[in-house]
Amino acid sequence: MSTADDHFAKLERMYASAPINRYFAPELRVSEGRADLVIPVRADFFHAAHAVHGSVYFKALDDSAFFAVSSLVLDVFVLTVSFNVYLTRPITEGVIRAAARVVHRSKNLFLAESELTDAQGLAIGRGSGSFMRSSIALSPAVGYA
Repeated sequence: MSTADDHFAKLERMYASAPINRYFAPELRVSEGRADLVIPVRADFFHAAHAVHGSVYFKALDDSAFFAVSSLVLDVFVLTVSFNVYLTRPITEGVIRAAARVVHRSKNLFLAESELTDAQGLAIGRGSGSFMRSSIALSPAVGYA
């Protein structure tokens, strides 16, 4: 396994170990400058109009963009600085798929975009965010193992 592949696997394990992900049951795959995420749709994600709440859209968009950026940072945890979300279509069944990629990077600032699709490949949302390096080391203390 290459150093990059080892890093991607550690990021995937870190994500899977986060307590919040026991609830959402997402699956994450990380590659260089990219991340793909799948969240199965459940009725307990619904708002009063019986479609997935925007908070789940945000989670999928931010998480995938965050890990696309994290794939390029080998030493420290990154932080979301800002994130814009566009909800374009409701979803009530199937899965939410997020595909993210880094679109800009400098020494400390990264920009990433993510698109959400449903099981049929129809766009349901998109987002873009800015991320920065933190002073938190990637270590077993944050699940990076």
